[in-house]
Amino acid sequence: MQTSMPRTPGRAVPDFLSHLLRTWPQPVLAPRTVAVLLSLWCTVALNQALWHKLAGLPDFSDPWLLRRTVIAVLVACATYLWFMLWSWPRLRRPMWSLTLVVAAVVQYYMLRYGMVMDSSMAHNVLQTNFTEGLALFSMTLVGHVLVLAGLPLLWLYRGLRFKEESARKSWGCSALVLLACLGLLVGGAMGMYRELAPLLRNHTEIRYQINPLASVVSFASVTIKPLLQPQRPFQPITAGALLGASYANAATKPPLLVLVVGETARADHFGLNGYPRDTTPEMEAHQVISWRQVQSCGTNTQASVPCMFSSLGKAGYERRKFEYGNLLDVLQAAGLGVEWLENQSGCKGVCDRVPHAQADAIATPQALRQWCKDGECLDQLMVDQLDQRLQALPEAARHQGAVLVLHQMGSHGPAYYRRSSAQNKTFQPECTTQVTSDCSHTELINVYDNSMRETDRFVGRVIDWLKTQQDQYATSLLYVSDHGESLGENGLYLHGMPYAIAPQAQKHVPWVLWPGSLQARTGMDEQCARASIDKAYTHDNYFHTVLGMLDVHSPTYKPELDMLAPCRKAG
Repeated sequence: MQTSMPRTPGRAVPDFLSHLLRTWPQPVLAPRTVAVLLSLWCTVALNQALWHKLAGLPDFSDPWLLRRTVIAVLVACATYLWFMLWSWPRLRRPMWSLTLVVAAVVQYYMLRYGMVMDSSMAHNVLQTNFTEGLALFSMTLVGHVLVLAGLPLLWLYRGLRFKEESARKSWGCSALVLLACLGLLVGGAMGMYRELAPLLRNHTEIRYQINPLASVVSFASVTIKPLLQPQRPFQPITAGALLGASYANAATKPPLLVLVVGETARADHFGLNGYPRDTTPEMEAHQVISWRQVQSCGTNTQASVPCMFSSLGKAGYERRKFEYGNLLDVLQAAGLGVEWLENQSGCKGVCDRVPHAQADAIATPQALRQWCKDGECLDQLMVDQLDQRLQALPEAARHQGAVLVLHQMGSHGPAYYRRSSAQNKTFQPECTTQVTSDCSHTELINVYDNSMRETDRFVGRVIDWLKTQQDQYATSLLYVSDHGESLGENGLYLHGMPYAIAPQAQKHVPWVLWPGSLQARTGMDEQCARASIDKAYTHDNYFHTVLGMLDVHSPTYKPELDMLAPCRKAG
């Protein structure tokens, strides 16, 4: 006799859900109809950042209903065309699912951090390493995606069945709907051109908030577009690079220059630049020179770092037809020893042709225990490796002179609380989560300023090390940040906004020089340099200023872009 097993409490809920899914009515819909419904869901539920932006525009308030209705129709039609592109039987569910998940994730970051999905941001996403990505992960993100992508996905996989139609009927009906959609797009755009044109011209960020289409276009521009275009040929710029007259005197000490590539530092949060908080006490004690009006080349590392090491300047770099060599290539070709030490997500191609190392990969176990936690290391780790990296340079090159480049983790967000050691957590209370929009403005400013203190301590320790090398070298240090950071101003967080619309917080960066003993070698008048701290400069000056500091001659050198050229006896 067969007996039934008693039902355990743990099985009740799964059995209930299973029964509900089996008995829930499943409509039978054509793929084109499903695409319409998904497009409407994206337009209403996954474009909240766009609707919030439009609601806050004073020049978009009247007549608000007509304009928003037209824009909603245009967004829905354009999204529908995207869904129909992937409506083939084997592709529709996976590609529609991917679109919904990406749209939900992108919307979360647009709402939380005020980011927009342009091609530069897409490039950043593809370049992000695991630890950076983990810092952006939160349970709030999971909940957002589960609701806004999970619900339509549950319906897509368990709540409907696709209608089987003849090929003739399916193609005919789909063609009619597509033509109607295209007609609405063209007609709506033409009919509202006088209203939409100035709106998009004055608020260019709106085009990057159309979800998911902005992500589609941006990711295509950095993945598919390069495959369709011929690869830029490489053009070296090392011809004619040589050491200047100061190297001819055997009694003159060779130069030792440390270039610190800062990360996410705002010039207006440097105590040296008049910020009311004392965020740079060590730099001030070392009597560095701090230029106060410096603009970055970009608003993210991928754009700024290669640009600042280029001889082309921002405008030339962005419209280049070749991939050119950079500052480090010229220095190495002239005969100096060059090395890049990395504590971030890579040199973005700048160090490809010079020796380079990842700080945590060459660190001792003791140093890793002291400076590293959960896969990330404080910049202090690199200071402990300076002796080793200097000695690793070829002896002949080292005797001519050496350049060590240190790429910081700096103040990279959103996990700012991980960017400072316990002794540098001066400002309290600080934000202790990576979801910065959940913190008060005071907590966010405190944690960011603590990261500034950590950078100050790091630079101070590097200068202390350089002082120990002065018996053998003429030493100096140059610190420049790659870009700035938004800290909640106007609802914006982090960085990476399109340069044309990015706030000054993301473009105004610190530039600091510790002249050391290298100034005497090149004949620089320090008082002259200090008198120029309020002049306007950009990353365009970086390449030429470093060449001038090291007395390296090159056809690419432009003295008018060398910040210190007017202050040298030979300049």
